[in-house]
Amino acid sequence: MELLILAINAILVGNLLLAKFLGICPFLGVSKKISTALGMAMAVTFVMVLASTVTWIIQVGVLNPLGIGYLQTIAFILVIASLVQLTEMAIQKFSPSLYEALGIFLPLITTNCAILGVAVMNIDEGRGFVTMLVYSFAASLGFGLALLLFAGLRERLETAAIPEAFRGAASALVVAGILSLAFMGFSGLV
Repeated sequence: MELLILAINAILVGNLLLAKFLGICPFLGVSKKISTALGMAMAVTFVMVLASTVTWIIQVGVLNPLGIGYLQTIAFILVIASLVQLTEMAIQKFSPSLYEALGIFLPLITTNCAILGVAVMNIDEGRGFVTMLVYSFAASLGFGLALLLFAGLRERLETAAIPEAFRGAASALVVAGILSLAFMGFSGLV
C-alpha cells in the first residue's frame, strides 16, 4: 500500500512538471504534437528510471562507503549525460523521424532538472532500491501524463479562435497554469 501511495503521489499530487516545476524546457518545447510528446515521454521514462537506478547504486555502493558524497552532483550528471547519449543514438538508429521531431530537446534531457531532481530526491529521502524504482517510474509516468495532456490541449489550441496576441507561447503558458491548477486538485488525495 505504501508503494501505491508513493506512485499516486509522484504521478498526480507531486507531479514533477505541474507541482515541482522541474523539466519545463521539454514540457514547453516538444508539446506541440502528441506524437512528439509521446516520444519525449518514453525517452524521459527510460532515462529517468535507468539514471535513478545507476546513480542510486553509485551513491550507495561507491560514494557513501568512500566518504565522497560531495561528488554526488558531478557523478550524477556524468551518468545522466552518458545515458542520454545512448538513448539519443538508439532513437536515431531505430526512429529517425522521432529523432528529427525531438531535435535539440533530446540532448537537453541531459540538463533536464527533472532527471537529476529525481535521482537526488531518491538519495535525500533515503529510499531503498525498490522504493527508488517505484518512485522513479511513477515520476516519469507523471511527467509523461502532464506532457501528453498539455500536447493534446496545445493541438486543440491550434484550431481555436484565439486572438493573435494570445497565440503561441502566451496561450501555452496560460494553459500550463490551468493544467497545474487542475493537478493541485489532487493534493488532498494522498
